[in-house]
Amino acid sequence: MYPENLRYSKEHEWVRLEDDTATIGITDHAQEELGDIVYVDLPKAGTTVEQGKALGTVESVKAVSEIFSPVTGEVLEINPALADAPEKLNEDPHGEAWLLKVRLKGAPPLDQLMTAAEYESFIGEEKK
Repeated sequence: MYPENLRYSKEHEWVRLEDDTATIGITDHAQEELGDIVYVDLPKAGTTVEQGKALGTVESVKAVSEIFSPVTGEVLEINPALADAPEKLNEDPHGEAWLLKVRLKGAPPLDQLMTAAEYESFIGEEKK
């Protein structure tokens, strides 16, 4: 269910690493917990995000939830599709509904991110 080419955080974000760029999104589990997503607030290109710190919010009909950056770096791009259609996060959270792309500062924190199998085990424990 969770793509093997992504890494996952305990805060339910995913990262796809390509050279010095990290694409960040929220996991299927996160969008399921939130329910119908109606708004996404993300930083502008050029903003610096820090690993473990809030970078924006996702608002659903149930709640507002912070998004935490799994990496440190400079925002290169935000997903323009989400401005007009935030509900795409409910439809394709691991694909077309990525949130932003970040140019990494330093090495990616792979030791602090989970593989797909580790993440599935983590959310299994969380549901108990």
